[in-house]
Amino acid sequence: MKLLRIALLSLILITTYNCKEAKKETNETMDEMEETVEEVTQEVEMISFNMEPKSDSGVVGEVSFVSENGMVSMVGTFSGLTPGEHAIHIHQKADCSAADGTSTGGHWNPTAEPHGKWGQEEGFHRGDIGNFTADEDGNAQIEFSTDLWCLGCEDENKNLIGKAVIVHQGVDDFTTQPTGAAGSRVSCTGIIQ
Repeated sequence: MKLLRIALLSLILITTYNCKEAKKETNETMDEMEETVEEVTQEVEMISFNMEPKSDSGVVGEVSFVSENGMVSMVGTFSGLTPGEHAIHIHQKADCSAADGTSTGGHWNPTAEPHGKWGQEEGFHRGDIGNFTADEDGNAQIEFSTDLWCLGCEDENKNLIGKAVIVHQGVDDFTTQPTGAAGSRVSCTGIIQ
């Protein structure tokens, strides 16, 4: 009888211990899942803006920025362009009030580099996106991604908020300082939250 009591008591202790361990593992798993959901929710941000014509051009479009896992991707679609290549840059100020777009200031260049082609060893502005091509109907799309930009972070060398997107009439030659000789500003939008 005494042996039966000891066996029964041992069985109760083992069952209680196993239940506590299972509950602890379930709670840990739930905590991990909640942290993962929070990380995914915090890491993806999207903002989108309509481009407005400048310099009597009629060039319109939309630019979207998506920030995810330390990368910012930009997609721009445009219409009303002259067929051929056009430059696109990030400029210093989200101010498109001037009829010719000059209220945006110069290219965004927080690291004081020379103007150049993106990724060029000699240097480039953080706003030096490059060129894209409009078809014979004046429509175009550009996609660009980098880890050198962010949306609303505290690093002013990366933060796009408060800057502007400018589409130029001409082509960026990647050498003329400080603009790339890209010509007039034909479309503009401010990057604001």
